[in-house]
Amino acid sequence: MENNFSLLREQKINADDEALLELSLSTGSRSQPLSQSSSQLMLGQPPTLPSQLFPPVKPPPPPPHILHMQPRANPSHQEAVIGQLDSHIRRSPSKILSEGKSDTIPAPYPWATTRRATVHGLEYLLANGLTIISGQMQCKKCDRQYEIEYDLQPKFMEVASFISANKDTMHDRAPSVWLNPTLPDCSFCNKRNCLKPIMSKKRSINWLFLLLGQMLGCCQLKALKYYCKHTMNHRTGAKDRVLYLTYIDLCNQLDRSQGSFDIKFTT
Repeated sequence: MENNFSLLREQKINADDEALLELSLSTGSRSQPLSQSSSQLMLGQPPTLPSQLFPPVKPPPPPPHILHMQPRANPSHQEAVIGQLDSHIRRSPSKILSEGKSDTIPAPYPWATTRRATVHGLEYLLANGLTIISGQMQCKKCDRQYEIEYDLQPKFMEVASFISANKDTMHDRAPSVWLNPTLPDCSFCNKRNCLKPIMSKKRSINWLFLLLGQMLGCCQLKALKYYCKHTMNHRTGAKDRVLYLTYIDLCNQLDRSQGSFDIKFTT
């Protein structure tokens, strides 16, 4: 009986060994070393993932406008170009205006020519019956506006006689009576020395009317310079100088036969 018991125990041991062998072949050996990932986890380090799972990400291409962006210009060169453009823009409007002006304009009055600041001669005016020269006036007190008329020949002789009598003492300067002229009286409010000539644009100033009334001194200096500019006279200096040249030149336009008016300055 003892031999039977030993035989049974040996058979059981062999059966257990065969079962253990099958289990070991099916699951793999328990004594194999841990993988790199398992070892890293045990050491507290993140596992290394295969590079095939996460390929490297390429940076996105730059936008098209950056690809074609030009390099920044030299600051000094850029400032010079901007300065040239600014100066051209500043000059352009005045240049266009100056080129747009003409020496000839529609005659503003029957006794004026089509040239700026120029009147017809005395002979032409008398031959065409233009013996009455009129102009618009306004009272400085009551603001009434009305027209005043001058007889051409006698009023011109007054101006010519005054120049002939005082030309030696003027010294190429307008006297005070021309700088501060005596104005006509108002027939509406009866105020004295209160009528002033109406003047708007320089091109439409009634030069002959102001000459006959000896009221050229009512013009501003820029209007007198405008006259001298378009009659080729020297237009720099004080008002008395420019006003004197305006009186003399207008008298020359009316009558060049008298030597007393032949004192025109163009320097």
